[in-house]
Amino acid sequence: MTINIQYVQIATSEAMNEYVTNKLKKLSKKYEWIIKADVYFKNEINSKTNGKICKMELSLPGPRIFATSNEKNYELAVKETIKDLIVQLKKRKEIYKTH
Repeated sequence: MTINIQYVQIATSEAMNEYVTNKLKKLSKKYEWIIKADVYFKNEINSKTNGKICKMELSLPGPRIFATSNEKNYELAVKETIKDLIVQLKKRKEIYKTH
């Protein structure tokens, strides 16, 4: 699996890169048909909510799946985004089982 991490108008972080890479590698061991992951970090300044945004898009056979979350810190945003992706991956796995 290829992992692309982008920081939109914020400083890059090696610790965050490692954190995301470890989480996604665990995910790819369970769902080995994931081809590529695109991760975007963004800080929303004018937000009345938390403002730390994480967006992830996974490329796999069939349509891509996408999830995003807005939390008080990036680690929590990554966890919530991956939770959303797992739900979608489980649904996709059920589709593959029926064929």
